[in-house]
Amino acid sequence: MSKNVLKATLILLAAGFVAASDASAQRGGGGFQMVPLVMETAAFPDGGIVPVRYSGAGENIQPGFAFSNIPEGTVSFALVMTDIEPAFQSPVGFMHWAAWNIPASAGGIPEGGLPDGSMQTQRGYRGPGAPPGPRYHHYVFELFALNGTLELPATASREEIFAALEGKVVGKAAYVGRFRREG
Repeated sequence: MSKNVLKATLILLAAGFVAASDASAQRGGGGFQMVPLVMETAAFPDGGIVPVRYSGAGENIQPGFAFSNIPEGTVSFALVMTDIEPAFQSPVGFMHWAAWNIPASAGGIPEGGLPDGSMQTQRGYRGPGAPPGPRYHHYVFELFALNGTLELPATASREEIFAALEGKVVGKAAYVGRFRREG
């Protein structure tokens, strides 16, 4: 490997890019990939137990999230919270909450609210509400970085939200919380 190729490779890696091999690119994958979008909360660890305070069994307070590694060209964010266990309602689970048109400049959402200009589902945040029992339900918070905004009513369904995301997603992150109601 020449010094110039090595230097260019190191520059790309330092900038958060990963180069794919020519064979990978020919298979339809590859190219350059940015460092993934990240979302975090101080409310509970990723994959951890959601405190009762953030659940329907508690105060039903929406957790705050910070967003980082925001892709270039991001105009807004959409956030969808789904309980993936109740397959009897839908093969993709039950949507508890969705928010969209969260300004990219906000860098996240505060606990218990949304930045100005944001929209959310008509019912607002509906925290975890798994039935009593020994089994935890998994609540997935999916964050989408978008190159525009979404024109949706507050009554939008999960299907309508995902249809509106088509062609606008420039990055994605997910965060999981587990919850079970004691009883």
